[in-house]
Amino acid sequence: MRPRKVPLRKCVACQEMKPKKELIRVVRTPEEEVLIDLTGKKAGRGAYLCGKVSCFKLAKKSRALDRALKQTVGNEIYDQLEQDFISVEEQFLANKELISDEDE
Repeated sequence: MRPRKVPLRKCVACQEMKPKKELIRVVRTPEEEVLIDLTGKKAGRGAYLCGKVSCFKLAKKSRALDRALKQTVGNEIYDQLEQDFISVEEQFLANKELISDEDE
C-alpha cells in the first residue's frame, strides 16, 4: 500500500512549506469577517500561518494577511486576531502533539 500524500501549505509570513495540519488557518468568510479556523473547514478564502506568535507578528508587520485574503485587514482586526492567536496557540500545539502521537 502506498503512503498517503500529505497536503502542504505555505506560511504567509515566513514562506515555509509545512504540512497543512501544522499550520493555523486564518479565513475571510463570505460575510467579510476575518477569523481563525482551527478546523480548516470553514467556508471562505484562507491563509496559513505557523503556530508561532513571531510569525503572526511578522505577518502583521508586512501586511501579509491583506495580500493573502485579498482584503484590507484593519489594525483592530489584527489586534483581535493576535489575542485569539495567543489563546489558540496552546490548544493548537496540544492538538499537534496528539496528531503526531497517533501517526507513530
